[in-house]
Amino acid sequence: MPDQPNNPWGRPSGGDNRGGNRGPWGSGGGSGGGSGGPGRGSGGGDVPPDLDEMLRKAQENLRQVFPTGFQGPRLFAIIMLGIVGLWLASGFYIVVPGENGVIQRFGKWKDTKVTAGLGYHFPYPIETMTKVNVSEMRRLSVGFSDRMGIGSTAQRQNLPEESLMLTSDANIVDMDMVVLWTIKSAEDYMFSIRDPESTIKKVAESAIREVVGQTLMFPLITQERDNVANRAREIMSKALDSYKSGITINQVLIQRAEVHPDVQAAFQDVQSAKQDAIEVQNRAGAYREDILPKARGDAIRMKQEAEGYKQSVIARASGDADRFNSIYSAYVVNKDVTKTRLYIETMEEVMKNAQKIIMDGDASKAGVVPYMPLNELKPAAGAPAASTSKQ
Repeated sequence: MPDQPNNPWGRPSGGDNRGGNRGPWGSGGGSGGGSGGPGRGSGGGDVPPDLDEMLRKAQENLRQVFPTGFQGPRLFAIIMLGIVGLWLASGFYIVVPGENGVIQRFGKWKDTKVTAGLGYHFPYPIETMTKVNVSEMRRLSVGFSDRMGIGSTAQRQNLPEESLMLTSDANIVDMDMVVLWTIKSAEDYMFSIRDPESTIKKVAESAIREVVGQTLMFPLITQERDNVANRAREIMSKALDSYKSGITINQVLIQRAEVHPDVQAAFQDVQSAKQDAIEVQNRAGAYREDILPKARGDAIRMKQEAEGYKQSVIARASGDADRFNSIYSAYVVNKDVTKTRLYIETMEEVMKNAQKIIMDGDASKAGVVPYMPLNELKPAAGAPAASTSKQ
């Protein structure tokens, strides 16, 4: 029979298969109950493979594959060149939009590729490249956790150690919060903090507790949620920027803020008492607004009356003083005239309402006894007592 070309695995390409139906490792490949693969003997038991025999047969197979001129050192050089080429080709990489490629040389940061496209770095272990998605909106929950339940449905589990917080008026609020964040600097995100998500969670808990501790309970569970969330986001952003974390806090959402069930009844009693206090204060304010204007009006009237009385007394006293001064000035100039005038004016004032009898002095000198009608000077019977007092 003419020589048949040899198969790379030492198996004849034609004829029957009885003499050497062998695999690449020299094991039999029959379909019967013989060997089933490398390491199995013909008896059906498991036998450890002979490594020396396997290496020898692999060398023989390679000699049959490659021409005679490429054996020995040339073959080794070709293989090494192929390995080096594959190693160098492993340095190519592609950065898609929304990603940054962080390149490290011997573990130290070297560069960050922020533009999308093809790039190259020295292959491992000289340089390594890590892709970081900087456009993805990441989500972090505080106060609860979402777990997948039956039927791939998310089930919320409350975490009291995170959700229970103390307000400024010594009330307990049960709050759930969601933090949305992105990466703004890939190298800071990778190298500045060890566990970014754990750090963000701790910073979020600290920030929200600080804000809640400065806020009253009732506004917190009603209309102040957005203000509390914005203040917490500002505190978180400042803290993470001070850490150089490379993280941006985009939004803080308060999903739930309510009174803890254990203190719900007490909180309602407190709110009812506050409403009663507000109602009483409103009534007191209305009474005050009613009585204060009247009191102010009375005070103004009394002040004006007193001012008028003061002015009248002052004017009267000033007039009396001026009159006295004028009389005194006239008295100093002519004392007799002034005395006579004062006497006459005083007598006119005293005698103007009295019954008077005028007697002529010349009649008594003539020896005539003047007649005095004393009976007529007596008050008539039944006259009022006032007329007696005038006599």
